[in-house]
Amino acid sequence: MKRIAVIGGGISGLSAAFSLEQNRRAGAPIQYVLYESSPRLGGVLLTERVDGFVIEAGPDSFLTEKQYAADLCRRVGLADQLITSNDAERKTYILVKGKLVAIPEGLMFMVPTKILPTVFSPLFSLGTKLRVARECFQARRKADLDETVAAFFERHYGREMVERVADPLLSGIYGGEASQLSVRAVLPRFVELESTHGSLGRAMASRRKAESTPARPLFTSLKSGMQQMVDAIVNDLLPATARLNTRVDAIHRREVDWLVSAGAKSDTFDAVVVAIPAQAAARLLQANSPELASELASIHYGSSVTVALGYDQEVRSYLPPGFGFLVPRSEGKSLLATTFVHQKFPYRAPEGQALIRCFLGGTSNEDILQISEKEIVQIVRNELREILGIHAAPLLSRVYRWKSSMAQYEVGHLERLERIKNLRNQLPGLALAGNGYDGIGVPDCVRSGMSAVLHVFASLGLATTEPAAKVSQTA
Repeated sequence: MKRIAVIGGGISGLSAAFSLEQNRRAGAPIQYVLYESSPRLGGVLLTERVDGFVIEAGPDSFLTEKQYAADLCRRVGLADQLITSNDAERKTYILVKGKLVAIPEGLMFMVPTKILPTVFSPLFSLGTKLRVARECFQARRKADLDETVAAFFERHYGREMVERVADPLLSGIYGGEASQLSVRAVLPRFVELESTHGSLGRAMASRRKAESTPARPLFTSLKSGMQQMVDAIVNDLLPATARLNTRVDAIHRREVDWLVSAGAKSDTFDAVVVAIPAQAAARLLQANSPELASELASIHYGSSVTVALGYDQEVRSYLPPGFGFLVPRSEGKSLLATTFVHQKFPYRAPEGQALIRCFLGGTSNEDILQISEKEIVQIVRNELREILGIHAAPLLSRVYRWKSSMAQYEVGHLERLERIKNLRNQLPGLALAGNGYDGIGVPDCVRSGMSAVLHVFASLGLATTEPAAKVSQTA
């Protein structure tokens, strides 16, 4: 009987535990224990239900095109609970000189694919519009070295496109800056398109025309919130396997096994899945491999604050249509992004009422975590009043702080991952999972947890009986 420890009860660790449980039920000779330092499982996936509002403390959805999360939801009995974004109403705005300007039609994640909507959009200056037109004739270019997202898009479209579109989008996703993030790690598809087509706009437009099936809704969530996913996974596990309020202090590789120390108690395992942030993983692995610990510690993280505000019918009636807006840093606001949740998804607010979710923090504003909830709410209300004209007091407010929760894939990240993989392979029975390696979204975390189980089984000489675990692992 092989014993496996999973350290970390966020969605990555839960996905690993789910895969282990499925293997166990299918006859694999294993036992497993899930360690979590907090009193609950799920990490940043946390949903509150207050007075008919469904409030997400962390991610409110996942990308539909990445199937790992939706597949896991179906396997834990949530197929009928999956909902998609109201894409017929999808419109996003950029705050420009204090005014909301709609992103023009055909702008596909920073890349203009339709010339006329871009030309007539007030979002861009004449110089940027000329750059967009010229970009259609850009020659193919194969990059030998990594570069930032900012440098990549500035080559194609100029600085204004970076400041008004690329940087705000990445701030909303990563909490980071386009001038720091690696284009090869964050947007590998665009790097490939540049090498094969040259022009990003031409390539994306051709791809869209070639698609024979209608585009699926961009986002998927769950009817009662993302915590449904957590609860369903937890209910599928053996109750005795989860050890809450149990912080792992150290792990040590011995001759044939691992010693996991948590408080006054130590236990032995044949393999360990470390599914906590990379910098926390570095501290646990320092004694086993200083080189691996150093590489893990060099993966930086940003923090975020999420603020949810519920409003009455009057506020709802004069909000602009669409999903929300992004705020460039040049606007001098604390807000990074705002979502009109009741317009993005059904089942999120009582009939006729509005739910607005705001994002603050990021790598450029870590200090926001230090001020009181009352002050944070006041900052948000002041900025919403300036931008949207909302003077009414909210029916409710909630503030959630997530310290060091968003991994920053900086230039050189892919090379670092290769070094981490090689160093990890020198420690038999060790697997790494989480958002610090190969994707920060919920589907990426699900995939990383299941991939970690695949790696562990291979190192222990066990056959994987769980088909969903058969996915590639990069870290």
